Amino acid sequence: MTVENRDLLAPHTLLFDWHGTLADTHDAMFSAMEEMLPQLEDLGLVERLLPEADCATSDDARLVRYIRIFRRLHPRILAERRVSRTDIFNAIFGDDREAKRIAHEAYNACYRRHFGEVKPYQQGVRAYLEAIGKLGIRRVIATNRSREFLEKEMALLGWDDLFDAIVCADDLTRYKPDPEMILRAVEKVGVAPDRHVWYVGDGKTDMVTANNAGVAPVFFNGSGWEDDKIRSWFRKPARPEAILHSFEELMGTLAGLDHPPGEFAARVAEVRPEPYPAPKPPEPRQEADWHPAVAKLIRPRVILFDWHATLVDTLDAMYHAVDDMLPEFDSLGLTERMMTPEDSKTPEDARLVAYVREFARLHPKVRADRKISRTDIFEVLFGEDQAAKKVAHEAFNRHYRTHYGEVKSFEPKVSQMLASLRNLGIQVGVITNRDSEFFQHELDCVEDTGWRHLFDTTVCGDDVEHRKPHPDQLLLAAEKLHYPADPSVWYVGDSTTDIIAAKTAGMTAVFFNGAQWDLPWLEKIFPGTHRHPHKPDVVVNDFSEFWALVLACEVGPAG
Repeated sequence: MTVENRDLLAPHTLLFDWHGTLADTHDAMFSAMEEMLPQLEDLGLVERLLPEADCATSDDARLVRYIRIFRRLHPRILAERRVSRTDIFNAIFGDDREAKRIAHEAYNACYRRHFGEVKPYQQGVRAYLEAIGKLGIRRVIATNRSREFLEKEMALLGWDDLFDAIVCADDLTRYKPDPEMILRAVEKVGVAPDRHVWYVGDGKTDMVTANNAGVAPVFFNGSGWEDDKIRSWFRKPARPEAILHSFEELMGTLAGLDHPPGEFAARVAEVRPEPYPAPKPPEPRQEADWHPAVAKLIRPRVILFDWHATLVDTLDAMYHAVDDMLPEFDSLGLTERMMTPEDSKTPEDARLVAYVREFARLHPKVRADRKISRTDIFEVLFGEDQAAKKVAHEAFNRHYRTHYGEVKSFEPKVSQMLASLRNLGIQVGVITNRDSEFFQHELDCVEDTGWRHLFDTTVCGDDVEHRKPHPDQLLLAAEKLHYPADPSVWYVGDSTTDIIAAKTAGMTAVFFNGAQWDLPWLEKIFPGTHRHPHKPDVVVNDFSEFWALVLACEVGPAG
């Protein structure tokens, strides 16, 4: 328990957020979010995502980038399960109320298929709420949740009799952080919005809403954030007046304000239940261990980059083209040339092979994740069958012509990073399995002005006989730059095929983890076995890490 404001006033009314404070509906919420986010394009919301430069924090910017590219929640959010959909929508849409309204409606449509998965956020919530009622303190729920869902969840928990009033999204014209919700709640119980009213919630948005309404913001930290992290979200005057880690700490805070006698209808000590354990914080996410901080690499003289999903985002066009071509596999004679599930590298690969064999389309999880390239898809489906992969790439190209055109920088300031590498005297190139027809067009239209001037060489899939994961393209690039293929040439890419190509060519392999795979998954796709020996020399999660890695390398190539 941390009381930030020593002048914290005893409350006569406690307003509670629902999800993440009183109730745990994480399973249903994240299932609904994962259903809803792939609809962003159809809802017209992709173009309404906040520009990264306008985001409130670097974490918010990374979330916007991840959702824009992959249409999924950032894996850290899914692993830690600490933030609400309201905080997510506020982070990615900012002050765009119409975008948030559309997003909330789409979320609700998905949530109908999942709600009912609810449990108390911690043990003893009912006992604590009953004790608060015996103190004469009004208990009110104030939530962005639809009444349709809230009343069903309250009934499932048996909490219908515990609250003096309820305010839901249905009662409002504006969502949190607008103060309308809190103002409506205090009006319902006939009190003024002042510091004798506490709003207890688990999100940044809850605290902003409380301050906007003039009531006391009290942060319920059941998710186990570090207190300093919570403080960092707010300017000092807007920080929570108290940070509580459990309902037992809430009772302790009330006990500290229980003076003089008569402040409450009963003494806290007389009604306080036996202590219940605090909520358990989430298990930490296992980050990749091939980290720049521990990598010992040779300083690069040449850096070659993959194109798609490393430097730029062309996922929409790519997946549309793959979807279009898979139904042609039978007529192209490719179905019988696919790997068998039993010969696949991983269980996930086996499921993809089996699904494409049966349904002639991508497995829904692959389509939803948007994390692997068409090259990786073809590697999974055809293995070492080069002729089959050639036919598949040609079919892909036919369909890609109807979709390609729009190309975006994968991160802001990628072009500045590329220019800065050249200013360091490093030669820079692009290696892509994309045919020159498409790549040259995309190279000229990215960021409107094009990036042609940023590269010393480019090699496309149709420039060589064998595309990645064969090393031919990387070796050709080194030859064009009149530089030997050795570890002072770095190849940066986002796929297993990129790493195989780099290691086979004798170059330093840098895995660009823009998809934010966690450590267990990286160990699965790079097992280091006799059959699959190739592992990256280092993993970077974004280009700020990559830039730091380049600057940190002190050992130059042998001269």
